[in-house]
Amino acid sequence: MFSSERMPETKSERTRALLRGIALRSFRDDGYDATTIRRIAQEAGVSVGTTNYHFASKNHLVQELYLDVQEAHRAAAVPALAAETDLVARLGIVYGTGLDQLAPYHAHAPEFLSAAVSPRSPVNPLSEESAPALAIVEELFRTAVNGADHRLPADIARSLPRALVLGHLLLALFWVYDTSPEQRRTRRLLERGLGLLRTALPLTRVSLARRPVRELLDLVAEVRS
Repeated sequence: MFSSERMPETKSERTRALLRGIALRSFRDDGYDATTIRRIAQEAGVSVGTTNYHFASKNHLVQELYLDVQEAHRAAAVPALAAETDLVARLGIVYGTGLDQLAPYHAHAPEFLSAAVSPRSPVNPLSEESAPALAIVEELFRTAVNGADHRLPADIARSLPRALVLGHLLLALFWVYDTSPEQRRTRRLLERGLGLLRTALPLTRVSLARRPVRELLDLVAEVRS
């Protein structure tokens, strides 16, 4: 898939799209470790130098994978959100469709986690390089909150999406380690978490509870910064 809205026209654009497509397929089918610049170049019928011209390293291609997954996440979530107004149900749509897009990569997920675990890794989900993909996730949560029929205080509604993104990353981490069939334990964890959230959110309208919630959201923002 070519990341731009228009189809590639020049030879250079077509080569880049070809390399990107081969890499994304290899990441999905063969994993992070088996996907190399040399292998991608050989399959594309171009030199390693040509591949490096378009993508300086394998990690640049991982960022293309992150974007591809989150663009598919957005494409799946937005139509479903249009048919739902309940806030918690809308959040469940964003979380659930996100897990759906990760599913084809589960067999090789530990390899990607190993590559991303260092804070200095450019493929760390919280790295500057990963920001465009993570921004799509935050946009989806903001859409879910803003389009819901709820009575959350305005300041809580503004801050909540960033906290929900951290929840998305933690859920994905649990999913990596989940060996249950079709990662059902992750789905159960999500369902229970959403149930707790449904119970807790009305408390944000209670003055005594609002301040600690506000402080918690500020703490999450600090973790994300």
